[in-house]
Amino acid sequence: MNVETRFNVKESLSDQNDVQVSHNLKRIRKEKGWSLDATAKATGVSKAMLGQIERGESSPTVAKLWQIATGLNVSFSSLILSCSSDELVSLFRDANELRDESLNEGFSVSVVFPFEPSVGFEVYELGLAENYEHFSGPHSTGVIEHILCISGRMAVFFDDSWYELSPGQAVRFNAEQPHGYKNIGTEKAVFHDIIHYPDQWQRS
Repeated sequence: MNVETRFNVKESLSDQNDVQVSHNLKRIRKEKGWSLDATAKATGVSKAMLGQIERGESSPTVAKLWQIATGLNVSFSSLILSCSSDELVSLFRDANELRDESLNEGFSVSVVFPFEPSVGFEVYELGLAENYEHFSGPHSTGVIEHILCISGRMAVFFDDSWYELSPGQAVRFNAEQPHGYKNIGTEKAVFHDIIHYPDQWQRS
């Protein structure tokens, strides 16, 4: 099943998340000098929906946020988290505090380290409930995903095939193609996803 799952992270829940997404989308669009019409054309998301998101009247799904981020050529985390300095500093993060299972939609997302141009990547901890399957459309040109299975059994879809992973196993693939993840075990599957963006993003 192709499921669009709502973003689920402790520091950006419900109304707070909607406000952050709406603020970031409007800021990024204006920084690019794009109208809503131009943004709709670039992202494939209707002008009406983009307007609703900017006004905080609509809560976009993970799949829809990825679609918007890809069209804007920005990182996923730049849409969902507050702006931070690009300066690389030491930082301790606890995925247990960032994770939120209260919505129980089968797909949990923890932004462990958001995107920073100085390093060119972002790190997520993702969780799939039993039998859960999540698909994503192609990301921007040059985006690469690194998947490391932490617990449970899972499969990753890319190059038109499924590849099974057990704890400790990892795979890297070009994410500018349709791809997905599914739980093929009898318990929750947890994995890390390191998303690397092309060099020009680090210079922007």
